[in-house]
Amino acid sequence: MALSRSARLGALATAAASFCLIAAAPGPHPGADGVGDSYFPQLGNGGFDVRHYGLDVAYNPDTDRLDGRSTITARATQNLSSFDLDLQKLEVTKIEVNGRRAHFTRSGDEIRISPRDSLHKNKTFTATVTYGGVPEPLSGPIVFGSDYGWMKTADGVFVACEPNAASTWFPSSDHPGDKAAFDIRIKAPKGLTGVSNGRLVDTYDKGGQTVAHWRESEPMATYLATATIGKFDVKKGRTPAGTPIYVAIDPVLENSNNVDVYGVTAEVTDYWSKIFGPYPFEETGAIVDDMPQAGFSLETQTKPVYSAVRSESTIAHELAHQWFGDSVSVEKWKHIWLNEGFATYSQWLWSEHKGTQSAHDAFLAGYNSRPADSAFWQTTVGDPQRDTMFASAVYQRGAMTLQVLRERIGDKAFFKLLPAWTKQNRHGNANTDDFIKLAEKISGKQLDALFQTWLFTKGKPAL
Repeated sequence: MALSRSARLGALATAAASFCLIAAAPGPHPGADGVGDSYFPQLGNGGFDVRHYGLDVAYNPDTDRLDGRSTITARATQNLSSFDLDLQKLEVTKIEVNGRRAHFTRSGDEIRISPRDSLHKNKTFTATVTYGGVPEPLSGPIVFGSDYGWMKTADGVFVACEPNAASTWFPSSDHPGDKAAFDIRIKAPKGLTGVSNGRLVDTYDKGGQTVAHWRESEPMATYLATATIGKFDVKKGRTPAGTPIYVAIDPVLENSNNVDVYGVTAEVTDYWSKIFGPYPFEETGAIVDDMPQAGFSLETQTKPVYSAVRSESTIAHELAHQWFGDSVSVEKWKHIWLNEGFATYSQWLWSEHKGTQSAHDAFLAGYNSRPADSAFWQTTVGDPQRDTMFASAVYQRGAMTLQVLRERIGDKAFFKLLPAWTKQNRHGNANTDDFIKLAEKISGKQLDALFQTWLFTKGKPAL
């Protein structure tokens, strides 16, 4: 039977289309070695989405050596011939993908892993990395000129990793755009306590070591993970509203300040839950360590780490981050004012709540104390650049922006906006444009000029 001319042409067209479809079908190719963040181009990795980290770390304070085994469960977002993980300095001895030995190479802080079989898009896979060495803290201008990351203390280690130091102690996709759940098992000599994120699942002795197993079930950015180890006095309970609380304080610091860390943490957690929306995690708390070389505190998820006994205002700041930064995380690091401006403004709200100073007066005090020619007004808060991403203007002018917004749209809309923001982006990532759109939607006002002036225009704005 012969085909008619039109049928033959149709068949040829169909065959050509089929060939094009086959030719266009994407084959496996390498995942990107970064997520395209302009501040840290090689942080994070492309081609997959981490769902869970299983970290087993053993620490010897006598030698400062860390031995680790990290099992990463991820979903491929493309067909992958290979993919990268971030790891700084530490030595890798073995990598397995889906239980089979995988080839890997190192280039700087990047590990390129080539599994035996290509990974298919939308399929889940596991990568297990065995590694070890002496973690080195990072330094430089970014974090107020302080060291940060994995920092040795007199009796253990203080771990505070914002923005890019998580990969100094475990292989990861080290960017807040790739959040995951965590199980962290910390093995340390008996007599020392390992404290991490989430809730304590189990603790047991093994030889001369104690293992503490912590689980953070909600998504967490890598920089918020901690494995702080030392001698701690631990107090557990519930806040008056019922949130579980775990506070660990270095006994050296027990009487060094008049701040009741446990009591203030409980009180602040419950108050912010009324203002910002329900507490986003299953436990609140604090880790207070004797670490004078670290002149900062950090909002590690569920348990901020404090390098000494800090003030009530600092506790209010770090706990506000549980909503602004931890639950609602930045999409890229240039949006950092969404973390620091909000947490600083929360300090003003706490003073207002306690009756010591209104947020309006706190705004005026900061505004009037800095003359127009001050370098403070030259930071572009909405995109402050990597080395100045924690400049005081990001905190203070970021907070000022929120006070100007509050006075423009009124208290009713403003205090509707804050919990709407945390609800809309709960356990996710967001950017400045997202916040402006929501503020305009809730207030019914056009706010582009306000944010352009306060976040993106250098110089002292006129009031």
